[in-house]
Amino acid sequence: MQLNPYIPITMKLVKNLVETEDKLINTFTLEFLNKQDEENFKYMPGQFAELSAYGHGEAPFGIATSPTEPGILKFSVAKVGCVSNALHLMEEGTMVGVRGPMGNYYPLEKFKGKNVVIIGGGFAFTTLRSLAKYMLDDKHRGDYGDITVIYGARNPGLLLYKEELAEWENNPNINLITTIDRPAEGWTKHVGFIPSITEQIAPSSVDTYAVVCGPPAMIKFTLPVLEKLNFTPESIYTSLEMRMKCGLGICGRCNIGTEYVCKDGPVFSMAQLKELPNEY
Repeated sequence: MQLNPYIPITMKLVKNLVETEDKLINTFTLEFLNKQDEENFKYMPGQFAELSAYGHGEAPFGIATSPTEPGILKFSVAKVGCVSNALHLMEEGTMVGVRGPMGNYYPLEKFKGKNVVIIGGGFAFTTLRSLAKYMLDDKHRGDYGDITVIYGARNPGLLLYKEELAEWENNPNINLITTIDRPAEGWTKHVGFIPSITEQIAPSSVDTYAVVCGPPAMIKFTLPVLEKLNFTPESIYTSLEMRMKCGLGICGRCNIGTEYVCKDGPVFSMAQLKELPNEY
């Protein structure tokens, strides 16, 4: 955590990559300007940070890099508002403010010795990329069992991290399943919505944890599928990234019942969510 969570550190935008064919999602690679800032910014997969576009404001985004990727942070951002529009227009070399890391993270200690199925949709695959990269790293791969990734988008042009997905397809340490909502020319992989594909090909729930992140509708219809496949509420985790606001639980706009997503989340187990009002 930064020494003062209210004051952003300054990082340099070294790469502004258009991720999707509709040009609505870019991945920003930010570089630490000094070693001390990097050492203070200790984070784990699932956490987020507030990005400041100087002169335009700040907004929260999940961290797409893994702690195993030193020197940089990556954020994949959809163009939906003032801050994200400003970020999309930034030239490489521009300075960006970063507050964080914030929130909790995926329970990697619980996952040790178990299989993990990662289920993601659309641009919400960011922190799931961080999780997969962390577990695939040579230092950590032996701590986990089988790793399965089910990832989908409306069409092939909206999938993130295409080069990395291609690498994972040929990596024996991970089982990658990609899907699109409807048939498309040249697409030879799975076709179907995430919940139905999950029901068809998800691994056994025995000794397996499931992590789900995506649009609210995808999460809503995927969680019951996992329960149908005998995943227990304690073995299912999701991230309520859409509820993140100020990052510190001060503004009060992220609460669900007694929980504050920015402070107590954004990662929750299904067991925790069952105890909260159905407001997510």
